[in-house]
Formats: sequence, structure tokens, C-alpha cells
Amino acid sequence: MLLRFFRTIVGLLALRSAYTCAVLDTRDAWPTIQLDNGTFIGKAFGNVTQFLGIPFAQPPCPQQATPFAISPELPPETVRYLETVSSGITTFDSEDCLTINVIKPTNSAADAQLPVLFGSCPINSELRAHKLIFDDTYSIFLELRNSSDARPIVERSIEIGEPIVYVSLNYRVNAFGFLASEEVKAAGVGNLGLYDQREALRWVQKYITAFGGDPEKVTIYGISAGSVSVALQMLTDGGDVEGLFRAGVMESGSPTPVGDILHGQQYYDTLVEQTACSSASDTLECLRQAPYDQLKAAVDQTPAFTLYKSLNLAWMPRVDGVFLKDHPQRLVEQGSVAQLPMINGDTDDEGTLFTVFNLNTTTNYQTHDYIKEIYLPNATPAELDRVLTLYLDDVTDGSPFDTGDANAVTPEFKRLAAFQGDLFFQAPRRFFLQQQSGKQDTWSYLSKRSKSLPVLGSCHSPETPSFWGPGDMTDYLIRFVAHLDPNGGTSVSWPKYTPASPELLTLWDGSASNVTKDTFREGQLDYLTQLFMKHLL
Repeated sequence: MLLRFFRTIVGLLALRSAYTCAVLDTRDAWPTIQLDNGTFIGKAFGNVTQFLGIPFAQPPCPQQATPFAISPELPPETVRYLETVSSGITTFDSEDCLTINVIKPTNSAADAQLPVLFGSCPINSELRAHKLIFDDTYSIFLELRNSSDARPIVERSIEIGEPIVYVSLNYRVNAFGFLASEEVKAAGVGNLGLYDQREALRWVQKYITAFGGDPEKVTIYGISAGSVSVALQMLTDGGDVEGLFRAGVMESGSPTPVGDILHGQQYYDTLVEQTACSSASDTLECLRQAPYDQLKAAVDQTPAFTLYKSLNLAWMPRVDGVFLKDHPQRLVEQGSVAQLPMINGDTDDEGTLFTVFNLNTTTNYQTHDYIKEIYLPNATPAELDRVLTLYLDDVTDGSPFDTGDANAVTPEFKRLAAFQGDLFFQAPRRFFLQQQSGKQDTWSYLSKRSKSLPVLGSCHSPETPSFWGPGDMTDYLIRFVAHLDPNGGTSVSWPKYTPASPELLTLWDGSASNVTKDTFREGQLDYLTQLFMKHLL
């Protein structure tokens, strides 16, 4: 939610905005970069300079912006938070979406060979930029703060004497990037969003030296769906990254138990029907020729995480036999992983945000039926009973964790939030780290910040300002990009995650971070990993 995993931005290249006149009238005052396909005009903001909207491929189609309803019964703080989420979701679309954005130190020379952070995070709200790799769990990127901007991280890198270049990209999402069906598989056009990301990484290899970056020192970074994309870029082609990057940072997302691309057939068929392509001899070609507005309207009607099906999304990376030759966790188990340094972490209450839009499940029987219908239609009664036994209907055990009886907006909310957060975030993260920590340098964190946020607690992505504020995680990130080790400053020492000592840098509100063991809910996480490798999504 990794490719259109990384969204539309209004760029200076197009020069169609109010900046057109300024650029034409005062061209000499604007920084420029000469590439082999044109001269690109940026803008300096003190000690950082940004270049937006540089195309890295021919423009395809745009992505959706899906509205959702917020229950008026939720606490005011929670409603305000969700309204912030909503404002980040409902923004602009563009068919011209495959663009790169670069932020560099203003005074760095072209031959500076600075480390590069290749990310998928919010950039330049002043130019109405909107979602990047982080995204939407493949449908919509949750930009929690429209004011977020990658400039502070580059500014901070200059302040601590570790200057870096930041690159972000826009790529195809939902059906435009992750169409799935028998027809798509036969045509070899699955997971286009992931290919967009790969192509953007090739652009970096070719052109980043013009911005003072070092193509041999690229770290890829993603949030949420973008984080999953980072992992998948490490898994494809037997773990061969083609020299495109040397490390990865995953913020709330790991290889998830997705199945064959044919699992998306029902959603493909719905698009075909709603675009009047049912009678076409080649339905895929008919979809290609369908008017954009008609196709987008059909896509907007398919399930997103704010609807009943929650995280069992219509459009997400699936096994296509090419980019993903097997399901991601099986590839991890087989060792089809680039053995590169990586950081991978989650928040404590990842599942609450994806459960708060489904408050109709209020009894034990309804929870049983919901999990069976949405996630485990082929599970045995014993398997379902085991899940419900591991996730009891005791609100004191649920998520937000460690909040006692609080936040139980329905009798089953905290239970279902715990299950969904573990299924999609904690279990995949721990499995990935357990498999890889003995083979490569790995670090992990757990954010317990924003625990006081009513209903949601330490939910999906509020820790992002800690990385982008800048906050206390910013220095760790910068040093990891520069030296492949997050340590080196005055912050708490962040130990490596190892099989013998699986430790987490744990982030708290109002106090210093500390180190804790990654041993919580062992029985639950182990069982979910085992169960969903059998029952793929």
C-alpha cells in the first residue's frame, strides 16, 4: 500500500503551475541540472535544493483516491486523527505519474559522491506533492501529515556532518500497478508497480551523480506498503539486486503471505464488467483502451483497507511467476533474499487503524465468521478455533496493548485489532528477521509512541515524524545510509538483531528509548506465520 509502491507529484519539469512565469522570467536564479534528456530546474531552500517531477519512464495511467467514512461515535481526538488521514488520501491524480524527486545539499559539488536515500515518503507539500512509496497498502498512501517534507532529513544530515541525497518516486498503485488475473498472468504484466520502482532505481544508477550522489551507496526506504515493496525488491530474481542498492529500511511492512496472481481474478472480472468489456475477445486490451475516468471509477469501487475486507486488499503484489516466483515468505525460507544490511520495525498497535472502520463485528461468533470469510475461507474448524483461542475476547489482552479496559469501542475491536496487526505486521517482521539475522546485519525497532491516542494507540505510522521531523530516529537513519550502521552519535546504542539476542530499540512517549527483547506473543506470531503460509491471501 513498493510502485506508483512510491504517487503523483506536481513537478517543476512540467512547468504548468504558477511557477511557470517565475522560471521563465528569472531562469538564471534557479538551480539547474543538465541530463541527457533535458535541463531540469529546481529550487533552493537555504542549504537544500530540490528537483521535482523528473520523468524516469513514459507516463501510464493514474491512481485512485478513495474516500471513507469515519464513525461519529469515536472520541474527538481519534476523529481528528482519522480526518488527517483522510486529507492525506483525497488528493490529486495524474496519468503522468512516473516521476523522480531529488533533494540535495545546496552547496554539494557534482562529484561529492554522497550516500543516497531512495524513499517513498511525503515531499514538498508547498507544491501539492502527495504520496510516494509508502502509500496505501497498495491503494492509498496514508500521508499522516500533509506538511511532511524530506527537506528536514537532508538538512539534518548536513548539520551532523553526514550529508546525503534524498530521492523519492511516484509509481503505479491499485489496479493500475497491481492488476491481477489469469489474463494478466498470461500477458506477463503483473506487479507493474514493482517494475516501476525497479526502473526508478536504474534511473538513479544512471543520473544520481549529476546531483552529487553516489550510485554505489543507495539505501532503499519505504513505509507501510512501501516497506513491503522494499522487502520484495530484495526478494526478486533470487535476491539479485543488480547493484541497484546496498541496504534497505522497512518501516511497518515485511514480506507478507500473498498468494497467486489468480487470487485477484474476482476484482479483475468486476473491472471488466463495469467498463463494458465483458463481451470483448481480449478483455485486457479492452481495459487498456477504456476511458480513464470510467476505469478509475470502477477501480474506486473495489475493496480498500477502509472497507469491510480491511487488509485483504483487491490490489497488492501477488505471485506472478516472474517478479515473484513464489509467495514472499516461501522465498525468504528458501534463501531468495539479498543479503544486505537492513532495518525493519513496526509500531505496537499496527492493527487498530485497519480495524476502526469495521465496528460491526461485536460478538465472538461474528469475529469467527469475519476471520473465516475474509482471511481463512479454507481453514479447518480446528485451525479457526486455534486462532480464536490465541486471540481471546478479553479486552485487556487486545490492541491497543497495555491499555487495560480502555479503547474497547466494541467488545471485539481490540481482539480483532490485535489479530490483524500481528498477521500483517508483527508476524511477518519477526519471521523475516529470524530467517535473515544470522546471514546479514539487521536491526529492528518497536514504537510505543502515541499510546495515549484514543482507540488507535501506537497505530500504523505515527512514528514517521520521529524519522522525518527530524526526530530522534533521524540520526539513526542518516548514519545507516552513510555507514550501514545506525549507531555513531550520542543516542542510545542500537544493538543488532541476532538469532541469539533478538533485541528491539523500543520508542516511548516522554522518555528515552531503550532496548527490549523481541519475545512478545511468541505463540500467536509463530502460529499465524505457519497458518498463513498454508492459507495464502
